Amino acid sequence: MTEEPPAITTVQDGIARLTLNNPRRKNAITLEMAALIGDFCALVHDDDTIGAVLVDSAGGYFCSGADTRDLAASSADPAAPESVERISAVYGAFVQIGQLPVPSVSLVAGGAVGAGLNLALATDLMLVTPDAVLDSGFVARGIHPGGGHLSLLGRAAGYQHAIALGVLGAALSGAEAVRRGLAWDLAEPHTMLDTATRLVAKAAADPQLARRIKNSATLELAPAVPWAAAVEIERGMQMWSLARKGRQGWDRNPAKPAV
Repeated sequence: MTEEPPAITTVQDGIARLTLNNPRRKNAITLEMAALIGDFCALVHDDDTIGAVLVDSAGGYFCSGADTRDLAASSADPAAPESVERISAVYGAFVQIGQLPVPSVSLVAGGAVGAGLNLALATDLMLVTPDAVLDSGFVARGIHPGGGHLSLLGRAAGYQHAIALGVLGAALSGAEAVRRGLAWDLAEPHTMLDTATRLVAKAAADPQLARRIKNSATLELAPAVPWAAAVEIERGMQMWSLARKGRQGWDRNPAKPAV
């Protein structure tokens, strides 16, 4: 039996759907998954019949972050080129999601932690289940945020929320996230896909217009610090924190979620 890939792409009626498919590890982002996300983004850029993107997951949990096995390997020698390349591949995946030429919606059931929260925030809108857990996760792991995490939090919900989640390690339920403006709306798991499909229906029906409006929004609403710059700002401090932690630090409490 052929094993399914860790990310699945479907395109139907003007909507491209990316489904994370690593449920045994709560859809942690592996290097293979990151590469497939990059392929998905290239497809969306190249296919001008696509007017909207949905990002969801298999198994009832959106994304637990970067695979801790990769983070542990990078912690052994964070300055090594292969360590930087490994981390950059994961973060590059959701940066590409954030640069899509069409409106995008993430469907967050269960939880989104660390880089998984980055991935959700990389989309233009989040739908969340009421009991989903949105957790920065980096502070709990003893490492500095990465991938422009603070910029993404600030862009979505403002300075205080970026500090509360990214610096102080607070977590929000889906219901709290909607109330505080971090997510767009609530949906139950069994209705989430239908809700998201209705939300993007007009964009999917007119991809040319959707792409032009999305481009205008990107130009007009760009953050004060470009996302790419935020990634670089955080990279050095995160690699320092990985060095401090060391490979053995990842073995102390394996029950904690990935970031």
